Amino acid sequence: MTYVEIFLAFFIPGIIGYGGGPASIPLIEYEVVERYQWLTVDEFAEVLALGNALPGPIATKMAGYIGYDQAGVLGASVGVFATVAPSLVLMIVLLGLLNKFKESPKVKSMTLFIRPTIAVLLGLLAYRFFANSYSDVGIWQTLLLVIVSYLLLQRWKIHPAFVIIGALVYGALFLG
Repeated sequence: MTYVEIFLAFFIPGIIGYGGGPASIPLIEYEVVERYQWLTVDEFAEVLALGNALPGPIATKMAGYIGYDQAGVLGASVGVFATVAPSLVLMIVLLGLLNKFKESPKVKSMTLFIRPTIAVLLGLLAYRFFANSYSDVGIWQTLLLVIVSYLLLQRWKIHPAFVIIGALVYGALFLG
């Protein structure tokens, strides 16, 4: 049953996570934290941070880690396959169709309507992370990390992987 659950936990976000990895992260979080309760919100945030710090697609790294955590190597394989299978099947089946209609105003409108939905999903995920951080380490530590991260990313254009690594080191040294 665990392999089926791992497959569904990563296949469903892969099917409905239109827009790539960032769009599917809140959906994966729902499956892993809310539905199956394999991880807490904090544990999910740690997996997400580590996955972002490593090269490659985020969803497959998370699926591999969480699948392995739940059911070993076969669980990792099931999770990674479930993550890539929707894209693989859709690419094979729909590539010709998409090329035919890529300049269609309806397709362009659909993409414009989906972007705000993705933004809302990511905003809700960020809100949950901030709420958990506030309750765990307090407002000042949370604000410090948010402000410093924002400045590093937006003002000084530091790569997100280095910001995440810096936050991990800060957390290990001062919050652990």
